[in-house]
Amino acid sequence: MMNWILATQIIYSLAVFIVILRVLYDTRSSTKALAYILFIIFVPIAGMLFYFSFGINYRKRQLYSKKLEVDEPIRVKIQNKMNVYSDAILNSGLIAEKHKTLTEFIRRSGSSPLTANNKVKLFINGEEKFPELLIALENAKSHIHLEYYIYESDVTGNQIADLLIKKSNEGLEVRFMYDDFGSHGLGKEFIEKLNAAGVQTAPFYKIKWYALANRINYRNHRKIIIIDGLTGFVGGINMSDKYRNDLETKNKLFWRDTHLMINGQATSYLQYLFLCDWNFCSATKLIYIETYFPTVNHNETIENEVMQIAASGPDSSQPVIFYSLLEAISCAKKSIYITSPYFIPGESLMDSLIIAIQSGLDVKVLIPGISDSKMVNAAASAYYTELLQYGAKIYKYNKGFVHAKTMVIDDDLAIIGSANMDYRSFDLNFEVNALIYNEKTARELTVAFENDLKESVQIDAKLWLGRPKYIHLWEKIVRLISPFL
Repeated sequence: MMNWILATQIIYSLAVFIVILRVLYDTRSSTKALAYILFIIFVPIAGMLFYFSFGINYRKRQLYSKKLEVDEPIRVKIQNKMNVYSDAILNSGLIAEKHKTLTEFIRRSGSSPLTANNKVKLFINGEEKFPELLIALENAKSHIHLEYYIYESDVTGNQIADLLIKKSNEGLEVRFMYDDFGSHGLGKEFIEKLNAAGVQTAPFYKIKWYALANRINYRNHRKIIIIDGLTGFVGGINMSDKYRNDLETKNKLFWRDTHLMINGQATSYLQYLFLCDWNFCSATKLIYIETYFPTVNHNETIENEVMQIAASGPDSSQPVIFYSLLEAISCAKKSIYITSPYFIPGESLMDSLIIAIQSGLDVKVLIPGISDSKMVNAAASAYYTELLQYGAKIYKYNKGFVHAKTMVIDDDLAIIGSANMDYRSFDLNFEVNALIYNEKTARELTVAFENDLKESVQIDAKLWLGRPKYIHLWEKIVRLISPFL
């Protein structure tokens, strides 16, 4: 009997050792690796099951290796087409010297070219976005490509779907891609209606069994639309009634969000992302053709708006969005204004923010007053405590739920996208951000930020830091598992 017990202990210890080696080999973040290792050691068996369900890094898996191979020919063609133009923009004087390292990093690591002569329009909330989107879709002439994390079959979703069907019947190419987890409420009837009208549909990374948590981790969190290769939409607003405040809905919570419309060459990279994601999840493959990437006159005068698109995901060789935010913060000379519904930035971003605060910069962070996750809120609160100790100004938005993911650096860089400031966005999901190197857009976003502060309450640092010690202890404990949240 004792021999069996001893043998079981040896086998289990060996299994734990092998899994720990796997964690060390497969996890880039040392903080995240340590969290997994502690969980595996102190929670027998369940810790290992948890890791294999949630923690396996698919960057190393053949699945995403194949995606990268398929993406490469399109990437090379875009790079060859845009590189000369990018060099001209970089040397045009339109980009502040302090941001040139950032632009070059995104161009090299993300293969995202600099583009100029774009026209951008900032949308505050869904009630501004959706009317403009309907007009743009109605004016489409060649093709419509839509890719969304959440798409619901409600008033808004059906209104857009009816227009997609109309444009398909007019002979346009219409493609509809949705994340199979985020849009799990879409019924078979909804998809069949689109298909019957000639709209091509594809679920991103289809889930056969929702219990497979590793597939729930690696989701497509992007919200992009490309129309005729020159008009693009990108930001944080999903396709759902709850993302707008001009409809009478059951959910009366005010929803604060931000989106962007682009007319110009910056749309090309959104198109590239769509083609790569489509080829990953659809049986019908798309190739590089001029219809999808219209040629613009690169000899015209280079003017604002200068833009870049930063994207990353489980298929990225490195976390481009995470690194781009780090570099953007390090470039700041006067101010950093951050809006994020989920604030679990990790140690590197925290260090950058603390350095900025200690250097005398105006650092303000806007967060939801109403949180939709107690655990995420507890982990985030530990980060608030550390920032407040160094003098950051943190505001809780009280008008409703703030879902925007934005950052303004000084008065000349605006960042708008789908990426939250948390581990999930940096490491687990497919995300996309737009960077606009322009005073006009940065000022517009700053005004929106300042208006949001009027609907917010600043956290009193003395009162916050003086809360009972057991609350701080609980928040620090939850912070230890923040890589899992």
